[in-house]
Amino acid sequence: MLNASFWQFAAILAIAFVFTWLLVPQSIRFSQKNNIMAAPNLRSIHTIPVPTAGGLSFGLVIIQMQMTLGWLNINNEFGISLIKLGAISLLVLALGLFDDKYHSRVRYKLLGQILIALLMFYAGYRVTYLTNPLGSHFQLGWVSLPITVLWFLMTMNAINLIDGSDGLAAGITCIVSIVLAISGMLSHNPLVLALTAILLGTNLAFLRYNFYPAKIFMGDTGSLLIGLNIAAISTAGNTTFKGITTMTMMVPVIALAIPFIDTVLAIFRRIGKGSIFRADKAHLHHYLLKLGLSQTTIALITYFITCLFGLAAIGFSFSSKKVLFSLVVFLMAVLIMLAYYIIHRGQKQ
Repeated sequence: MLNASFWQFAAILAIAFVFTWLLVPQSIRFSQKNNIMAAPNLRSIHTIPVPTAGGLSFGLVIIQMQMTLGWLNINNEFGISLIKLGAISLLVLALGLFDDKYHSRVRYKLLGQILIALLMFYAGYRVTYLTNPLGSHFQLGWVSLPITVLWFLMTMNAINLIDGSDGLAAGITCIVSIVLAISGMLSHNPLVLALTAILLGTNLAFLRYNFYPAKIFMGDTGSLLIGLNIAAISTAGNTTFKGITTMTMMVPVIALAIPFIDTVLAIFRRIGKGSIFRADKAHLHHYLLKLGLSQTTIALITYFITCLFGLAAIGFSFSSKKVLFSLVVFLMAVLIMLAYYIIHRGQKQ
């Protein structure tokens, strides 16, 4: 018989799905009424204006459910952690909506993200150790603060940058949420289970409207919020529930292989062009489009690769970590070489 935690997970997921499904049409109308639209430009791949405050539809649900579950469990650390995350998520949602409306300069967005990461650290969502697949974990000590800030910055921007083609960010989020949920079940971590259920339910509903041809984009309103929550979930295994080793940094790092590689390539590419703040149209999905692949095909290929890495991440709880680490390193190397090949071919088009 399935245990109670599974049914609680399923119930939270279903509630998140239904409310998001109902709110997406409202977000479309809100975006149109307030002119929060993604107009076609040199960097975009769409040809008509598209509503871009889609993050409101699932962001409001995520925050409301975090707050509600938090107040229902206010007398324990589980509830307090949810309320803290809900409050900071509300701030991120507001900052993302402001950027979608007024298009803030990148350096100001980065400063805001650093402040958010610091708030998360002092709220208790910290990277306290790094996974060592070949032995015991590395305890970080005072280095925990800068590593935590870097982790939140990387994850928020990875989701933000990959959100350049219909269905990419929402689909990857669904797969990563499933991987993290399995890790949460294996480690009996109710905080991880609650957060992944909310994230999975909301993004499944949003994907119905965001898959090609997208009726609405999540914008910074949604992508930054998703990145924040994935980063928070990955640290929840070593904050409120000490001693859990299955929920490590290795899980999201592996599952988010494609967004992270794309982000690292973007950083080096922009440094080479003189400014890390200069946006471009040279992400992996842009080159795949140049090679003639459709947005649907790109999304499905990305989902498949993310699933493979997700299975490898789950495998760390069942098999030899040394063997799986070797496999992951091999897959990462293949993916990086494939990325360079795609970029090289795309630049010739």
